[in-house]
Amino acid sequence: MTNKQLNETNTKDDTKRLVRISFTGKLRNYFMAGILVTAPISITVYLGWLFVTFVDNKVTPLIPKIYNPENYLPFAIPGIGVVAIVIAMILIGALTAGFVGRIFNRVSERIMNRVPVLRGVYKATRQIFETILAQQSNAFREAVLVEYPRKGMWVIAFITGSTKGEVQAVTEDDLINIFIPTTPNPTSGFLIFVAKSEIIPLAMSVEDALKMVISGGIVTPPDARVEKQSP
Repeated sequence: MTNKQLNETNTKDDTKRLVRISFTGKLRNYFMAGILVTAPISITVYLGWLFVTFVDNKVTPLIPKIYNPENYLPFAIPGIGVVAIVIAMILIGALTAGFVGRIFNRVSERIMNRVPVLRGVYKATRQIFETILAQQSNAFREAVLVEYPRKGMWVIAFITGSTKGEVQAVTEDDLINIFIPTTPNPTSGFLIFVAKSEIIPLAMSVEDALKMVISGGIVTPPDARVEKQSP
């Protein structure tokens, strides 16, 4: 075999090898794209199904048989427990808004406040839910940047309100309550009090900020300031 034929053979082998590598790379990219599309949907559906199943197993046995549609149908209805909880919460809220409900609320609150151990848990829980659910509240509705745990290191945090009481009284600066979530579980974190002048507001939404925290920075939202400036 001449050198020319040998070179042609090597060229053909190299071409075939490059084609195989390119084809394998495409398959790998398609596989990763498939995971990125199906994994979030699958996990969300699975977690939702677990929640619905858990509520159904706890609530459905409490529904009277005469009101349970599953007793009249040849198949089970997923989510009937969730629907029952929603209806119950609406009815309780409607009753609480009335005169009898307000009396019941006052009596139950007095009783809970007199129990030595439970009153602290009751007050803290009630205050948290009132803060989160109040329409006029700004809690967890603004993402900011703060330097933590030292100068030169920045973290995404959320404003929970203005500092009041003794903490504000013993300091000269105008303080803000800041919640710093942990990654990847944002339900745990740290409460710190930061001077208002040391907080950098972010244009990104709370949802985008949470996505960035939960993903550990893998998911980076686009610059909301650029989107607002664009026509």
